Amino acid sequence: MRLTTKGGFALTAMIDVALREQDGPVPLASISKRQHIARSSLELLFSKLRQHALIKATRGPGGGYTLTRKASEITVADILASVDGQAASEPEADTAPASARNKDGTEIGCYSTEALWASAKHHVMEFLGSVTLQSLVDDQLAKGVRVDDAPVRRKEPALRPSASLRHVNAPNSVFAWNGVFAKR
Repeated sequence: MRLTTKGGFALTAMIDVALREQDGPVPLASISKRQHIARSSLELLFSKLRQHALIKATRGPGGGYTLTRKASEITVADILASVDGQAASEPEADTAPASARNKDGTEIGCYSTEALWASAKHHVMEFLGSVTLQSLVDDQLAKGVRVDDAPVRRKEPALRPSASLRHVNAPNSVFAWNGVFAKR
């Protein structure tokens, strides 16, 4: 499993949904606005999250996204694996170099870092599999993150300035200006 910016965005968006879904489906536009993530990026991420059955979509007015399971049943490893295209339980292809070999094919020796990287990867996966979305939500609430009670509303139309009825003694068109200059 890789730790990518895409995975970080997905995790942030999932925390946002988990914080706000008790008020109904959470629209992508509101997540985008709150988290400063491009809506097009969120659409791609949520498509993958939906394919992995972590969220479900509700269409129409008042629509948006909700979790398919309780936040306590979704792990960080599940979220990261869904957007990075690899199941959390699948081992990633080794990126460490293989053992060196002689011309006749016999092994010369093994790089000592292979075991270190394999162990580190195992511990990271174990840790990410133990952290739930609910624990991240609880951390956010403990830090004082405020959850809006009311859904995000569209902007109210700006008030139009009232028309002034005072008389202005100035030409009101290009042709009128021409008349002003012709008199001089």
